[in-house]
Amino acid sequence: MKDLKTILEECSINDIYFSNRGASILYKIPIYQRNYAWEREEIRALINDVYDSMTKSVYYIGTLVTYKRDENIFEVIDGQQRLTTIYIILKALGTETIANRLTYSARKISAMTIEKMPKFGEENDQGIVNGFNYAKEALKDIVGEKKVEIDTFKDFFLNKVHIIHYRVPKDVDLNHYFEVMNSRGEQLEKHEIVKAKLSEQLIGDDDAMEKFCRIWEACSDMCFYIQQKLPEMKQVFGNTMDDFMIESFDEFPNSDSGTYSSLGKKTISELLKSPIKKVDKDDKIDKNDYFQPIIDFPNFLLIVLKITRLRNEDDFNPLSFTLDDKELIKEFEKVNLTPEFVKDFAYNLLQAKYFLDNYIIHHANGEDRAIENPWKLQYYYKRGNKAAYLKDLYEGNKAQQNEVIQLLSMFEVAFTPKQRKNYLFYCIYYLFEDWNLNNYVEFLRKLADKYFFDVYLDASKLNDINQPKPNSFDETILNGGELNVKLEDVDRDFDSIYPVGSYNIPLYVFNYTDYKLWNKYAEELRGNKEKKGSRNRIEFFRALGCSDFELDPFKNFYFSRTRKSLEHYYPQAKAGDDMPISTQDINCFGNFAMIGSDANSSGSNWNPIDKKNRYLDTKSNPVSVASLKFRIMLQICQDNYDAGIKDETLKRSFGLEWNVDDMVRHQEKMLEIIMND
Repeated sequence: MKDLKTILEECSINDIYFSNRGASILYKIPIYQRNYAWEREEIRALINDVYDSMTKSVYYIGTLVTYKRDENIFEVIDGQQRLTTIYIILKALGTETIANRLTYSARKISAMTIEKMPKFGEENDQGIVNGFNYAKEALKDIVGEKKVEIDTFKDFFLNKVHIIHYRVPKDVDLNHYFEVMNSRGEQLEKHEIVKAKLSEQLIGDDDAMEKFCRIWEACSDMCFYIQQKLPEMKQVFGNTMDDFMIESFDEFPNSDSGTYSSLGKKTISELLKSPIKKVDKDDKIDKNDYFQPIIDFPNFLLIVLKITRLRNEDDFNPLSFTLDDKELIKEFEKVNLTPEFVKDFAYNLLQAKYFLDNYIIHHANGEDRAIENPWKLQYYYKRGNKAAYLKDLYEGNKAQQNEVIQLLSMFEVAFTPKQRKNYLFYCIYYLFEDWNLNNYVEFLRKLADKYFFDVYLDASKLNDINQPKPNSFDETILNGGELNVKLEDVDRDFDSIYPVGSYNIPLYVFNYTDYKLWNKYAEELRGNKEKKGSRNRIEFFRALGCSDFELDPFKNFYFSRTRKSLEHYYPQAKAGDDMPISTQDINCFGNFAMIGSDANSSGSNWNPIDKKNRYLDTKSNPVSVASLKFRIMLQICQDNYDAGIKDETLKRSFGLEWNVDDMVRHQEKMLEIIMND
């Protein structure tokens, strides 16, 4: 047996790209590998994950598999996307010389693009160029928003970010290696390894294996309703395909086609090659129902695993569980796998996918637009041989339909990373016990309040930059495996957690504020009450602290995925010891506003009235001002401008149409609304 030390090594990024052991190493990506394909979200997620791990002694980034073709020439078999991204990040960090080279076989343009980076010619591999720009953008955000020195980040990235380098031994037949490690022509992924481990428990039980594989296959495509993937399953989804009828794995019907009849006799590697049927996106029925999922399959598997263990194991500690697909295999290794467990997991997977598709929001395809809310909350319906279509979940109750969409999208834009969706776990876990729609909306309201009061307003649950500590959510919401959304304390002190001068106010606080503002409008202004000049409408805007700016901003409001930037409304450049307003004064909840990521950052130093004119210009993108709190701030500034400020010099120089008194009053008004639970 080979000495593992000669083929398996834990390496830092510094080891990979700068340690050459006497001669420069060349990593060569062969022609059979696909082009570089990482997009903005993947690169940003990697950089953010590295930043989030800077308190750790080491952060593992995955594996690299190579085959030594010649002296110091290593062919990259697996991990080329990650290896290329690391190289791109090093260049984006300003690293001029990298000792060990990266190149592409038989791809001249790609090789030249990598070699010349960060200088690019007329002919480039656009995927690599985009990757470099995305990395620069993400690093700029790390430095600007999280206040980390770039050299500190670079030092951690080089020395504390580790990768497991597996060198395939010379005497290994690569064709055999690919047969074992590849599935359907793609690199073996973690969820495929999990599929193999679970399937192994059912070998010999043909019926169970057939059911398991069909459920796994149907659930793995996250872009479609589960009913679309099992179109003939009336035993499961009822005559109209809008219900969940079975109560156990055994009730899931066997296939009549015999497609899976021999699966019980197959090897693990053959099981991995079982085809995943894809819905044809060009089909005229299915095309309309194709959506952007809010979670990927590996992270969804973790949610289902956590639910299964909570329901099955009395001694399971949810605080020891990690909802992060990097830990997918490790979390499954903690389980004592048995055929019974695999059947329970498969049943829960099917039911959880049904809840995810029919009771949780999806995002419509395309970019966020000003008026049309892209968040959809609809269930799948099909009667007889007629075409299937989608119905609002709260059919006939528009108020509840809109509120649930706002609540779920509020959580989603605050917890966009697919590894940080505790809220989604709580929602699906709740639905396993209670599907009643009235109870569901009440649960979501209470969950939103619970997050705000008992996590974000509890100093013991927050770290030194006011982000929830690990396990803060589960410690607060999961008691003995039961969901607890009853508030512990509504008499929290906001100012003690986020005092004037505090820069670290989490995104969720702003999302919750906008939800409460929207909900105040939805509850108080209906029918004749919303007429301009009515007592209710006058009192509504008085409570907001500004004049009436019409109701369209409330009617059209939704939580846009672009609202990622936190901006000082009164600019930092005009604050300081020698200015009318101090730096301490402007760092407060009353002066912060969420804006869209496409808003022009070059205007961050403008006076408040100039920002108001720009953001409310009819030619600008209203999604950039996708915050009701910010819209109120803009109106207060306009009200002050209309009222007139006597000292024109001060107004022009320092933008005092929005001043410290306005910040204080605005914060007080907002807290009256969000703290009045």
